[in-house]
Amino acid sequence: MKKLVAVEPRKAALVEYEDRHVQPNEVKIDVDFAAPKHGTEVIDFRGQTPFMGENFNEEWRMFMPREEGSAPGIVFGEFQLGNMVVGKIVEIGSDVTEYQVGETVCTYGPIMETVIVNAINNHRLRKMPEGAKWQNAVCYDPAQFALSGVRDAHVRAGDVVVIVGLGAIGQIAIQLAKKAGASIVVGVDPIEHRCEIALRNGADVCFDPTSCDLGYEVKKLTNKMGADSIIETSGNAAALQDALKGIAYGGIISYVAFGKSFPAGLNFGREAHFNNAKIVFSRAASEPNPDYPRWNRKRIEDTCWELLMNGYLNCEDIIQPIVTFETSAEAYMEYVDQHPELSIKMGIEYKK
Repeated sequence: MKKLVAVEPRKAALVEYEDRHVQPNEVKIDVDFAAPKHGTEVIDFRGQTPFMGENFNEEWRMFMPREEGSAPGIVFGEFQLGNMVVGKIVEIGSDVTEYQVGETVCTYGPIMETVIVNAINNHRLRKMPEGAKWQNAVCYDPAQFALSGVRDAHVRAGDVVVIVGLGAIGQIAIQLAKKAGASIVVGVDPIEHRCEIALRNGADVCFDPTSCDLGYEVKKLTNKMGADSIIETSGNAAALQDALKGIAYGGIISYVAFGKSFPAGLNFGREAHFNNAKIVFSRAASEPNPDYPRWNRKRIEDTCWELLMNGYLNCEDIIQPIVTFETSAEAYMEYVDQHPELSIKMGIEYKK
């Protein structure tokens, strides 16, 4: 049996593991499809995460140094890659009552041949309805952050909404904003193919930010007003500068990206100083939710699963390329790390 592991920074490999029987509260899934996480996981894969030498202290709500001698947040050689899996249950524990052998399910899990998870009071172990598409299922995680970003941007009917970065989160945010009633939805990405997909799924217009003055184009499109909301998923410093230029007075920038250290050049003394922009750092997993107690992480998850399974969202175009499990190590390094412009969200299919 094999699993996908980051054996060192920016190097993935399939390594052997020994399968085991389930505990009374667990089920074993024989994986048919999987997908990695293209955002925060890549920062971990490159060894650039703040969790390497620090830990986020929930009591202090800040990063603090790890105790001397403790293991780093990412241990290469043990760090398993992957985000979502879809497959059939092949073994159930004696205490499990809600699942049966043979059922197709989706859950969080690493890229490996079999995944064992808790199956008692686990709402993240989702049963796949008949006819549901696996491509939608493996977008369960990015859909949550897209929904959170759209909600935190206060997108309303009639609004002008700009989505910067057309990876999986951005593509789903395009669909959600349009279906929420936005009058104009603008996609922003330098990769033409991503823009084509966004235009098929709800975007009214797309811009390549490397070939135009994006903020100026948004102002021209809106008769000088600017966008009511901008959802930033790229984490690029120039993108934030463009957003501050293109936002309407008093508009909201929903910052969904897990940002990196910005180089010199980001200037809050320009449009930011005059446009009264509100930057909201949006993260679906943070509790309490901005709309607590009505909304929390579970409600976001439940809502996204329903929208994905009933076809309200279409993620078939988003899952590309689709590679085999046997080639997943090389494909991860190529499509996720080295050349992310060649993919949106990589899918993995297990040939059996």
